[in-house]
Amino acid sequence: MKRLLMFGSLFFVLILAACGGDSSETSGDSGEGGDGEWTPDQNIEIVAPAGAGGGWDTTARSVGKVLEEEGITEQNVGVVNKEGGGGAVGWSYINSTNDPHNIFVSSPPLIFVPLNGQSDLSHDDFTPLANMIADYAAFAVADDAKWENLNELFEDMKEDPSSVTVVGTSSPGSMDHMQFVKIAKEAGVDIQKIKYVSAQDGGGMTQILNGSADVFSTGVAETVEQVKAGKIRVLGITAEERLEGEVLEDFPTATEQGIDATFVNWRGFFGPGDMTEGQVAYYEEKLKEVSESEAFADIRNNYGWDESYMDSEEYSKFLDEQREELGSLMEELGLNQ
Repeated sequence: MKRLLMFGSLFFVLILAACGGDSSETSGDSGEGGDGEWTPDQNIEIVAPAGAGGGWDTTARSVGKVLEEEGITEQNVGVVNKEGGGGAVGWSYINSTNDPHNIFVSSPPLIFVPLNGQSDLSHDDFTPLANMIADYAAFAVADDAKWENLNELFEDMKEDPSSVTVVGTSSPGSMDHMQFVKIAKEAGVDIQKIKYVSAQDGGGMTQILNGSADVFSTGVAETVEQVKAGKIRVLGITAEERLEGEVLEDFPTATEQGIDATFVNWRGFFGPGDMTEGQVAYYEEKLKEVSESEAFADIRNNYGWDESYMDSEEYSKFLDEQREELGSLMEELGLNQ
C-alpha cells in the first residue's frame, strides 16, 4: 500500500513538472522572456499586398533595405508580394500564418476595401505597429488639356459631372476614386454623378495620353517622369502645402486654389491580430529608428513622402477616426456595405 501511495505521489509531481515545462517552453518559442521583451528568432518577412512597383511595394522594400543596411535589425528582411483583391490576398495570408515574424504594409484601402464589402478583414483584425509616411494624391491631365487648374476642371464638372472621365488604378470605392471624390465634393461637384473608371492593369497613364480618359487620379510620385517629359501636367495635389523637390515644388495644392480639403495617403505597418506587447514594442522601436534615419529621409525626399511616424496606440486611434470619416463619404456614394 505504501508503495502505491509513493508511486501516486511521484506520478503527481511528474505531471506538475511536465505542465510547468510546457509553459516555459511556450514562452521560449514566442521569443519572449519574463520581462516581456521579444526579439525575432528567424528572418522577418514584409508582405506588400500588391504587385511590384506600387506604393506598398516601394515602401516595404525601402523600409526593409534600411532595417538591414543600417543594422537596425540583426535579422534578414525579405519582401514578398501577395497580389490581389485590392490588398485582401495579402491580408488573408498574414491572418492565416499568424506569425509575428510576418508583417505587412498598408494604407487607406485597409479602410476602403472592407467598407465596400470586398473583404471580411479590416484593420481591427490586425495589430497596428507604426505609421511611417504621408503620401499625397495628384490629379493630372494631358499637357494639351483645356484645364489649367482644378477650379476650371470642377466648374465643368459642376455643370455636368459625367462629362469628365476620371481614371485611377484602384477599384471604385477605393483609393484613387475616393481621393478624387473627397476634393471634388468640397469644390461643389455632385459626387454621385462622377464618372470613374478603373484601370487596375496599370494603364491609367496610357488612357490620359491617348485621350480615352480626361483626369488621372494617382499618387504624386507616379506623375513626375511624364511631367518632366512634357506629356502631362498636374492640376493639383492633396497635401496641405507644396512639397519640396525638383518638379514636386511646382505642383499646386487644392487648398491654395481655394478648395478647403486634403487627402493623406498614410502608409504604415501591421502584424497579426494577437501580437504580444513585447512583439509590438520591438517593431515600434525598429520602425521608429528607420523613420529617424538619414537613409530613410533621403528615400522620403526622393518620392515626395512626408515623415509621419505614429506609434501603435496613436495609429490605432487614427485608424478608427479614418474609418468614421471615410465611411461617411462612401455611404454618401452608396458604396458602404
